[in-house]
Amino acid sequence: MLEMRKATSTNALNATELYETCGMAIALRILGGRWKPGIIWHLGHRRMRYSELKALIPNISERMLVQQLKELEKHGFVERFVFPEVPPRVEYALTEEGKTLVPIVRSLAAWGNTQREKIKLPV
Repeated sequence: MLEMRKATSTNALNATELYETCGMAIALRILGGRWKPGIIWHLGHRRMRYSELKALIPNISERMLVQQLKELEKHGFVERFVFPEVPPRVEYALTEEGKTLVPIVRSLAAWGNTQREKIKLPV
């Protein structure tokens, strides 16, 4: 994600302090957003080609899928494998560290399913 704020802004300083002192803030930053939990969920089952992953998350745009995969790769949770073929074949898999996120995502999904009827979220 591109940071558009100055490093010395109050917002940036608050974020820095929060990330230095709160593990929950870091966890939510890593897992945050609409698409990352689903990407982790699907890659938790097996290594996948980009097109397979895209088909399993049908409403995600190509741009967003690429961006989310790059962020997860940058943080060491996803590995990208490029095969020297024509046309090029690319596969994605969770790293060992990425696999530690799978039980967290499963727990969040189970908890969210219990909340679905209790809390009517706006779209």
